Amino acid sequence: MTQTLIRPPRTMLEIWKSLPESTLCQLVNNKLVLSPSPYDIHQKVLGEISFRISMFLKKNKIGEIRIGLYDVYLSKQNILQPDILFIKNENLNKIKDKGLVGAPDMVIEILSPSNSDLDFEEKRLVYERYGVKEYFIVDPNSKTVYAYFLNKRKYQEQELDDGKIKSALLNTEILF
Repeated sequence: MTQTLIRPPRTMLEIWKSLPESTLCQLVNNKLVLSPSPYDIHQKVLGEISFRISMFLKKNKIGEIRIGLYDVYLSKQNILQPDILFIKNENLNKIKDKGLVGAPDMVIEILSPSNSDLDFEEKRLVYERYGVKEYFIVDPNSKTVYAYFLNKRKYQEQELDDGKIKSALLNTEILF
């Protein structure tokens, strides 16, 4: 849904809200971050991981997943669009018509050439600050998985895995 501007936008949030629906744009630390469409390998890995998690959740009804484009409202300065996110049953009340309001329990970001610094640095710090319990970054070319687990409000990085996401929240391994 687009908005007709009555006056020029005064904040980054107002600019973000004025963008057309399905725009690949995030508000990260009060900066607009535009992205090109993902590469094919990104979409292939995204589909495989989301399928595996969906099949797991069909048997183990512990929560729900959403895949991008899906807005996560963490604050007026941070509205992110993770590739995959998981919300535990007890947090499903955060799901609203416009997206998720509050931190998801788990986020998975699939790297693209244009976003690797953003995912490893700024978004990792934002997810940590807002309490995302598990954060995984996946390199779709090598299938390397970088894992971060929240411990006393700080991320602890775990050893790298190839083609495997080990989630304590899901209590399983997702192979892709």
